Amino acid sequence: MFSSLTLALIFLSVFIILLLFFTARVNIGHKPSLRRIQAFERIKGFAGQAIEAGRPLHVALGTGSMADISTADSLAGLYTLDYLAEQSAATGVHPIVTMADPTVMLFAQNRMRSAHRDNAQKATEAYRDIRWIAPQPAAYAAGAINVMNSDQVETNIMIGKFGDEYLLMGEPAARRSNALVGGTSDPNTLPFIYATAQETLLGEEIYAGGAYLQKRSSHIASLLAQDTMRWIVGTVIFLGVLATTFGISN
Repeated sequence: MFSSLTLALIFLSVFIILLLFFTARVNIGHKPSLRRIQAFERIKGFAGQAIEAGRPLHVALGTGSMADISTADSLAGLYTLDYLAEQSAATGVHPIVTMADPTVMLFAQNRMRSAHRDNAQKATEAYRDIRWIAPQPAAYAAGAINVMNSDQVETNIMIGKFGDEYLLMGEPAARRSNALVGGTSDPNTLPFIYATAQETLLGEEIYAGGAYLQKRSSHIASLLAQDTMRWIVGTVIFLGVLATTFGISN
């Protein structure tokens, strides 16, 4: 009845309409209660723990880029960094941020600059702790492990694109820090995260950082639109199965 392109355009149009609708509702004060995700609750307390311990926290943004299919995972890590950068501006405790791609480094620097826009000296200090390690996954993992050891970090947050190199980083991070939060969308890496991290963000949970940590209207609306689209797609599939089963589509 419809070509695949037509169906894709229909679903895209419906999603955009839902996104605009929920954004308008959230902006006028209709904010829903979100499902509790323990990893984000732990992240909210990491800045305070770092201050009490007198040691920094480490944010690993992974091996993703801002110019390929890993962009979404990299953005997920950067949204978490947004929140930590704001905490850094308020407390003076800067996170150490590592990544494997220079494009992600530029975005991380911009996040820090925006958070410290009222204090150029603090912005300069925060810049020093944004470290591009190496583009090769194994070399990046080795560099990140060195950061954990030499800087004696209090907590580790690893959110972004990770492959097999995560296991090289995850085990030392779990042993050498008081808390480890890990998250990625790669199903092949999720078992490593589940085995090493105290708190995990599995699959699409990593994309909810803007909604949970910063309560951004657009991010909350996006979650609502995605949930609604799941119901719509599921209903369409169910009706299609029924139609095929009873021969209605013929």
